[in-house]
Amino acid sequence: MHNDLVLINAHCYTMNPAQPHASALVVRGGRIAYVGDDEGARASVLPGAEVVDLGGACVVPGLGDAHMHMNWYARSLAQVDVETPTLDEALARVAARVAQTPAGGWISGRGWNHNVWGGELPTAASLDRVASHHPVFLSAKSGHAGWVNSRALALAGITRDTPDPEGGEIVRDAAGEPTGALLEGAAMAPVRNLIPAPTHETLMDQVRVAMRQAHRLGLTCVHDMDGPDVFRAEQELLERGDLSIRIVKSIPLAFLDEAIAVGLRTGYGNDRLRIGQVKMFTDGALGPRTAWMLEGFETAPDNCGIPTNPIERVREGVLKANAAGLGAAIHAIGDRACREVIDIYQVSNARHPGLRNRVEHAQILHPDDQPRMARLGVVASMQPIHATSDMHISDLHLGERAAGAYCFRALLNHGTVLAFGSDCPVEVIDPLVGIHAAVTRRRGDGTPGPDGWRGDQRLTVEEAVRGFTHGAAYAAGVERDLGTLALGKLGDVTVLGADIFRIDPMEIAATPVLGTVVGGEFVWRADSL
Repeated sequence: MHNDLVLINAHCYTMNPAQPHASALVVRGGRIAYVGDDEGARASVLPGAEVVDLGGACVVPGLGDAHMHMNWYARSLAQVDVETPTLDEALARVAARVAQTPAGGWISGRGWNHNVWGGELPTAASLDRVASHHPVFLSAKSGHAGWVNSRALALAGITRDTPDPEGGEIVRDAAGEPTGALLEGAAMAPVRNLIPAPTHETLMDQVRVAMRQAHRLGLTCVHDMDGPDVFRAEQELLERGDLSIRIVKSIPLAFLDEAIAVGLRTGYGNDRLRIGQVKMFTDGALGPRTAWMLEGFETAPDNCGIPTNPIERVREGVLKANAAGLGAAIHAIGDRACREVIDIYQVSNARHPGLRNRVEHAQILHPDDQPRMARLGVVASMQPIHATSDMHISDLHLGERAAGAYCFRALLNHGTVLAFGSDCPVEVIDPLVGIHAAVTRRRGDGTPGPDGWRGDQRLTVEEAVRGFTHGAAYAAGVERDLGTLALGKLGDVTVLGADIFRIDPMEIAATPVLGTVVGGEFVWRADSL
């Protein structure tokens, strides 16, 4: 059994309405044994306890990320980072990786955003200039578009005669030739499927690196939206005693029948690794204009986006999953996609109440649909940083409809549970950046101004922190064990180097993490602590 961990001289924001503040915590046997003042904590100390004087540091419940991609993130840390301000800089980074890679080897990367490069999708021709003997696949920042060179197109057999797959698009020039831009997973799959996957041991090593980085940023729990390869790695890390972060693991829709056949249910597992919901998709993303909309985009009136899955298949999947005790977590960004998903939940929740069904992203909601999620008990799993990242393209592509985008305040006022995350590696995994975005609706440089973008949707610091603590726990059905600092709950704590409840909100994103505690053990600790 681990020795007690005693934290004293702290400003604890417990997120527990019955005891909002404390100056000390005691964790015994992995769970919180005391919440109160320093005197009471010292009185409860047992021999061998580790007593840490936090010097007045800010303490919050262990921060969670309700939507990230562990496989994608872990692998991205070894890939080319092409999230650059210019196309030329992205090409220079690809060229540098080409110089280090034997001819014929794949070059993989992620992060490009054509909206900051002038709005035009990048082409194979530009990549060919720096990579003529290496196949290249670069995922967009959104994850809903790919940029490839001519060699990759040839290896995948994509030509002018290749039809667009259902739920995807091969972008073509005026002559009908593929340009090198591929929209949505169905179009990217022929290329992606050619890229060698890392070995099991390599993936475990990559996950170890990803966990360490998450802990440095204060995270104690993540909801992983990726597939079975990383799930195998996570299970083996657990068996070896190396899984330092708590993981709620989603099941891709493609494996629903297998999950039901072996009797898996949401919540199965332990407090370190458990089954979450079944992950499904209805549409694409706002950046490449593949979000499924009720009306066309301002910049393309005839384009209402791409429904990436037949809605009948999604409906069937939800009803089947819910009947088997599996919740659903459905990617929906456009207002048409969100409405369709809410309609499905209205039917399924009446038949199978009590499950924590979720809308992932819920980025653009028609005003008529904003109250419905609370009435149905549907969780809004959202990523505040998307609001500040996408504010300009939201106004560009949506016009006045952007008033219904990233509507945190409206949903919260209706009573919807908000579960916050990052969608990492689409955005940075740092929860403090997400809290800053939710509170200020501004970027780090202060744009668009003091009132923020669509500032009526701003949250208080407490509300934003609750989204990354209690909200993330509630979405996983583990709020009895996580999300607040209260007696009997798991001893997960994040220690911050500034009091984010009192400082200038614009300083929140730069707040250092001094310590991250999972089950009463420090998994990250700054030298100063």
